Amino acid sequence: MAKVSATETLTPKVMDIGDGEHNEAEPSGGVRLKKGLSLVNGVAIIVGIIVGSGIFVSPSNALKNAGSKGMALIVWVLSGLLSMIGALCYAELGTMIPKSGGDYAYIGEAFGPLPAFLYLWVALFVLVPTGNAITALIFATNILQPFWPACEPPVDAVILVAAVLTCFLTALNCYNVKWVTRVQDSFTAAKMLALVVMFGASIWYLFAESTNNVQSMMEGTVTKPGDIAAAFYHGLFSYSGWNYLNFVTEELKDPYRNLPRAICISMPVVTIVYALTNFALFVVLTKEQIIASGAAVAVTFGDQILGMFSWIMPLFVALCTFGSLNGAIYASSRLFFVGARNGHLPLAIALIDVRRLTPVPSLIFMCLVTLLLLLTRSVESLVLYVTSVEAIFIICSVAGLLWLRHTQPNVTRPIRVNLLFPISFLVLCTTLVICSCFKSPVEVGIGIGMIAAGIPVYFICVRHTPRWLQSACNSFNIVCSKMFLCLPEDSKEL
Repeated sequence: MAKVSATETLTPKVMDIGDGEHNEAEPSGGVRLKKGLSLVNGVAIIVGIIVGSGIFVSPSNALKNAGSKGMALIVWVLSGLLSMIGALCYAELGTMIPKSGGDYAYIGEAFGPLPAFLYLWVALFVLVPTGNAITALIFATNILQPFWPACEPPVDAVILVAAVLTCFLTALNCYNVKWVTRVQDSFTAAKMLALVVMFGASIWYLFAESTNNVQSMMEGTVTKPGDIAAAFYHGLFSYSGWNYLNFVTEELKDPYRNLPRAICISMPVVTIVYALTNFALFVVLTKEQIIASGAAVAVTFGDQILGMFSWIMPLFVALCTFGSLNGAIYASSRLFFVGARNGHLPLAIALIDVRRLTPVPSLIFMCLVTLLLLLTRSVESLVLYVTSVEAIFIICSVAGLLWLRHTQPNVTRPIRVNLLFPISFLVLCTTLVICSCFKSPVEVGIGIGMIAAGIPVYFICVRHTPRWLQSACNSFNIVCSKMFLCLPEDSKEL
């Protein structure tokens, strides 16, 4: 086999962020990620990622801040509507800029490489691995709960099971994309069935036992903007993941048709399922029981209505979190893959396994960061710091849509949403972020500090890279390419 110089093979190409070209590249015959995602797979990814731990973690906090069951239900429905509007804006961005990477690609296209790097910086070390770690911990806690019915499972056992799950799903994602999508499709169907069963049990309870818990649904409703904003924050946290399909646009078959279709199918489904699930909780449990249960509200629901079969609820939660983590690992690894391809991370992370056409180094790197976060006992507290930060970058992406409408009016847009959608989304999300600043200024300040910390890293490691650091990165890239039998995208030989 002919050899290509290491510098030629493993040096990043010219950055394609902000170049104004949006047409999909024609296949070059080299190593590329495979277009293997159908419409059904796309719907399963969105639904599977969204319906995870959030629906069992957020109801108590949303109810506590909303003040009444009726207002909490309104918050859940409006959160779904707001997420739907955001997703439609992302459909325009995703078909206009058909690159994997989601927010990273859109922010870079609209505002340049520094804002894009800052999003990648926060996502790399906080947003993605923290979300994955929390999902894995919730899975482990619920799968072990039946073995310790009278108390919480040992912390070490929970961390061990969470680590095993993270490694298993990473290995699955490294091995075969078809297996990943089959697992995702199966667990998405299973979790939908589980939530339907939960709703059916509550309807039986409503007619056979008591209607007391759904009387005076609006009693106790709060009117303070800060509390209402906090309730929406918890609702929107449960809908997070609606933009993950945009991370894998390059692997989606016929993205111009399937991306918006997947969004328009999945978002109403999730909104209906979430509304019915919350109604089921409100029928069976009192307001005080839901608030006191916290993240264990599903267990309290099972104890109240299922009796000796109450162990089913922890199993349902485990099903939801397993599928959610699988989809998140698959989609988010493509974000770091694209970041490395654009020179914002070591190129080794952008290498593709020549046998399985999967971004193995990117998956392994993300797995290691997640495992490190599992070792910290206070991972969940990080969510308070990053929720507002994630909202800020989503606002940036939608603002980028409006900016690109102004600066690049003639670019082909297969989907063009009404301007009312991005403007209303920006106004509502900005209002929520501002209200959260008054209610939780410390958490928002720390989140903004995390973003600012990425600025010197960008100028030192990306913009003006020292020669010794560049040499070390090149050596690391070559070692990884030989270790994992990987090549950069579009390369034909090493």
